[in-house]
Amino acid sequence: MYLNLLHLGRIPYASGLAIQAQVVAARKAQTLGDALLLMEHPPVLTLGRNAHRSNILATDELLAARGVELHEINRGGDVTYHGPGQLVGYPIFDLRGDLPGKRGPHLGPVDFVRLMEEALIRTCKDFGVPTQRVCKRTGVWTIGGGSILEKKVVAIGVHVSQGVTSHGFALNVTTDLRDYQWIVPCGIADREVTSLDLEADPDASLSMETAVNSVARSFGHVFNRQILAHTSLDELLASSASIGVTAL
Repeated sequence: MYLNLLHLGRIPYASGLAIQAQVVAARKAQTLGDALLLMEHPPVLTLGRNAHRSNILATDELLAARGVELHEINRGGDVTYHGPGQLVGYPIFDLRGDLPGKRGPHLGPVDFVRLMEEALIRTCKDFGVPTQRVCKRTGVWTIGGGSILEKKVVAIGVHVSQGVTSHGFALNVTTDLRDYQWIVPCGIADREVTSLDLEADPDASLSMETAVNSVARSFGHVFNRQILAHTSLDELLASSASIGVTAL
């Protein structure tokens, strides 16, 4: 079993959505296997299905002056931020496929999110950052204790249509966290966000490239897939599983 990987680098958010839509359509048509798209975006705010406009603290004038776009999308969750130094991942899976923990005709969306969280917890561990799940709060969090509260390092929000997932996660790698002052992240006012850069072991070789490689490996391990890395969207859509790809 394979997981197709495409790392797109830094691209506009609208371009990422358009690419995601093409891959989702191919997955629904069964002309492509499961895929993981990885990318960065310029500063942008996205509002999920459960978003409250009041969780955007910055004025429209300030956002316009900073060139920050606003997008209303169909993923779950509230408002979140994407920007440079943040690794955004769109796992596009058919939940009716051969997936770990599936006990019926399809894997439940919540179970899928838990697998994503596990993969990203492993990525954080690669850089010396112990993380955890927090009950009733989707995502990946640092481990608090005593007077130290946990902080969110990965935000997660997915959409499922005809059994196929879209949207996914945002992992703060070297993100400028000052930009989070524009919003109440995910509508959670009593916890802060953080990044791998702030939390990582000083000896960890952290960069966007090493984070991409770690995420790919972790998804491969958790979903029991061999990772097949593609060099372009055209190559990804043209290949069935192994044409023109390199195994990581």
